[in-house]
Amino acid sequence: MEFLDARVFHPEYYLPLVGALVAGSLIGVERGHRGQPAGFRTHALLCLTSAMLMVAANHQIAWVGGGTPHDVIRIDPVRMSHGILTGVGFLGGGVIFREGFTVHGLTTAASIWITSALGILYGVGFWSVAIGGTVLALIILNTFRVIDRWLPQQALAEVTIRYARDSAPDTAELRRQILELGLDPAPFSHRLMKKGALIEHGATVRANSRAKMDLLAAMLRDNRNVVEFEIAPRNH
Repeated sequence: MEFLDARVFHPEYYLPLVGALVAGSLIGVERGHRGQPAGFRTHALLCLTSAMLMVAANHQIAWVGGGTPHDVIRIDPVRMSHGILTGVGFLGGGVIFREGFTVHGLTTAASIWITSALGILYGVGFWSVAIGGTVLALIILNTFRVIDRWLPQQALAEVTIRYARDSAPDTAELRRQILELGLDPAPFSHRLMKKGALIEHGATVRANSRAKMDLLAAMLRDNRNVVEFEIAPRNH
């Protein structure tokens, strides 16, 4: 019983685990509510695991065999934290995926990274930074989403337009049509397709609102000389 009191129920062992579990769960609830691939259980387990490894690294003397001389034991929590964050990098990479020109999952990967860092801080007992970091992380994930909607944003899209060869406008005319809609096209690329039957013009188009991309789509849809077109939004 003395062994259990000293080794299992010591506050320095279980309080960091409880704090990490609560912090990871709170971040996980927010991510799960948004329908992200890494949700409640993933963040809770990640934060708890990071804290467990750091607690074990900090109290290595407590679990190394009693016959081991203390002068040969090297406690190095920094090395443990490096190993944790390296492993978390692979986990974060698993939630990032590309769809066309758009990259998804970057915020979830960042939440995984900070959740692991919080677990490390709880594990070493750096309570002030750990609790403050948890509060700030929740504020960023919730409040900053509202602020982001109010900030002026530019819309980027990869635009590809295909015309019949005998009815294709030159790039100067196409640029003029796009500029009249309030969009800013980059230099066009050109390609001859379908054994010379079609001409393809492509460019990255920038606008100060996504609604103007809809105007471009409507213009191309109503143009009978357009055989095919594609507007692929790009996150940046």
